[in-house]
Amino acid sequence: LILLNCVDVLNPDIYGLEHDRDNFVSELHRLVGRPIGVNLEPVDLEAEMLEDRLDIPKGRQLNLDTVKRLEEVGFDLTGNPGTGVTNEQIEKAIRLTKEHFSGLVIAGKMHGAGSDEPVADLTIAKQFIEAGADVILVPAVGTVPGFDMEELKAVVREVHRCGGLVLSAIGTSQESSDEDTIKEIAIMNKICGVDIQHIGDAGYGGVAPVE
Repeated sequence: LILLNCVDVLNPDIYGLEHDRDNFVSELHRLVGRPIGVNLEPVDLEAEMLEDRLDIPKGRQLNLDTVKRLEEVGFDLTGNPGTGVTNEQIEKAIRLTKEHFSGLVIAGKMHGAGSDEPVADLTIAKQFIEAGADVILVPAVGTVPGFDMEELKAVVREVHRCGGLVLSAIGTSQESSDEDTIKEIAIMNKICGVDIQHIGDAGYGGVAPVE
């Protein structure tokens, strides 16, 4: 799966595809040959602005206009890791997305996301599944201080019991580490029972080293 980050879906600007903004997803499908998704951030606009929260354009936020646009251009999945996002807002975003988008929905947090809430919680994971999320996103063990294998295994058991899948995400720059570190993270999280491993975009040009 290829997940695009920092794409303004209402005003897309993809390097090399500037000439065909209306059909850029179809061209990406042709070039990549894989399901393609996009990160949208369900920012809680009513919450108090946090000092380190990024101010992102509407086309990168999860709202009715962007969700409808996902369906129009043919994305296969959407994810929302969040920046300045609350769990309550993610749950609302899941319900909105499932109502207007036919692809897979990945929801959760790969890090603190600018709010003072747990990154992985059994009750929250269950609520996300009940709201319609297909895949629950959690931090990979080894990427967020204090989040360990026992906590991840508990989340995996609960999500699997509810019929969902679990994606563990490397979203705090370890994706630019050496290969041995990446292998260790992958093995630890597979032992915990995760179904999908995400590798983030910390690297030259916004993509992890391909090796």
